[in-house]
Amino acid sequence: MEGICPVTQSEGVTLAEHDRPRTSTEGHGSQDPAATEYTSRDAGADGGSPLLTTTLPRRRESSARSYPQRLPITLAWGRGAVVGDTRGGEYIDCLAGAGALALGHHHPAVDDAIRATLDSGAPLSTLDLSTPVRDQFVEQLFSILPSSLSSGRILFCGPSGADAVEASIKLARTCTGRTGVIAFGGGYHGMTQGTLALTGRRSAKEPLGALLPEVHHLPFPTEYRSPFGPSANADIAGRLVTWALTDDHSGIAAPAAVIAEPVQGEGGVYPMPAPFAATLRASTRSAGAVLVADEVQTGLGRTGSLWASDPIGLDPDVLVLSKAIGGGLPLAVIVHRGELDAWQPGAHAGTFRGSALSMAAGAATIREVVRGGLADRARELGQRLSDGLRAVAGDDARAGDIRGPGLMVGVELVDPAAADADGVPAPDGRLAQAVQRAMMNRGVIVEVGGTDDAVVRFLPPLIIDEEQIDQVVDAFGAALRAVPAALPHHNSKAPS
Repeated sequence: MEGICPVTQSEGVTLAEHDRPRTSTEGHGSQDPAATEYTSRDAGADGGSPLLTTTLPRRRESSARSYPQRLPITLAWGRGAVVGDTRGGEYIDCLAGAGALALGHHHPAVDDAIRATLDSGAPLSTLDLSTPVRDQFVEQLFSILPSSLSSGRILFCGPSGADAVEASIKLARTCTGRTGVIAFGGGYHGMTQGTLALTGRRSAKEPLGALLPEVHHLPFPTEYRSPFGPSANADIAGRLVTWALTDDHSGIAAPAAVIAEPVQGEGGVYPMPAPFAATLRASTRSAGAVLVADEVQTGLGRTGSLWASDPIGLDPDVLVLSKAIGGGLPLAVIVHRGELDAWQPGAHAGTFRGSALSMAAGAATIREVVRGGLADRARELGQRLSDGLRAVAGDDARAGDIRGPGLMVGVELVDPAAADADGVPAPDGRLAQAVQRAMMNRGVIVEVGGTDDAVVRFLPPLIIDEEQIDQVVDAFGAALRAVPAALPHHNSKAPS
């Protein structure tokens, strides 16, 4: 940590005093965010801006704001894998911007790259005009791409994964002359009108009426909670894909694209089986459909390899990238095979597709991930995390399944007293949310997702260390033990 300029949390307290989070509950916020009131003690030393997020600003925010509903804290600083709040609480950050912070908070390489860009006087927003920092980012990214895409083309999109997904579908439609898309149940591709149509979760799109037309969903081969029951689900799912793409009686017109995540993240941390990936690649190639791999969350080392598509042999035509490639700043691109480059100039554009700071931070992050061997490190520490979670869960039947590659791990919490026809326990979202809150009170921030939000998700920065992994494991075990086996109904006090 030497050489990092400390960021002041409050007068007289710097980040250097917060290198390790506490594991006790002391100092961790657990109050309802809506109950926070503004008083003079919340104001800065000059009586001006409050240190806490107050009731008034929160009333001004949309009800669509979501994370504070489950994580009622106000963050003030971050360093490495640790963040701190305005009340002195410290937390190991296993949310990490939904996986965007591969190098954690304020990594020296990223901070130095941003400062150097600012000090150089480089223009900060340049649309798609050429700049040295843009060229450096492109060269850095292409140096680590899968070999099948190393001679491809890159398109800078609006700075979100959703816009990059939209661009990938537009490209597929442009170069094939077709319009339909096949996606998968459990998939998550964004919250725009177009990407919601591709996303699996019905509750997110049912209130909105018509979305992108001609989108068809097929089952994803989920091993634990399979739509096919306890069977060879990867084989059956692959057969369905082949049937949908090649059988004239499938009812699905030949699509422009098939889009899939090599690991479904928001859907519950389900890795794509290699046999299914092989079938998907062969079937799309045979049908003349563009295969799009959404690696917005998996890309750049998180799953134990630079690209989650590689070890399973998915070999996509289009790679959708965001989150980690921006070094924590907004950036999104698609990289596609050169023969698909059928765009007309300006066919996909966006005001903020030329952010110099994002490109500088992204290039620095790519260099550091490669230099530090962080993909291999993610694989090793991910195994330590998964093994530890299994050990502390022990014979607690509420921990139904622990899965996920590298540092993209999920624990599905279940109700052992309720099971489906195949004997698989029902997902227990209330238990997962109670464990999430109890872990926060023990100094660890986690996400939830999957069916009924019953999967506790771990997405720590790739620079997290062994001691912090063990603290995360201990916090999960203690949180699970703290939650009663039979949870009270809603509106009851969350366990601490």
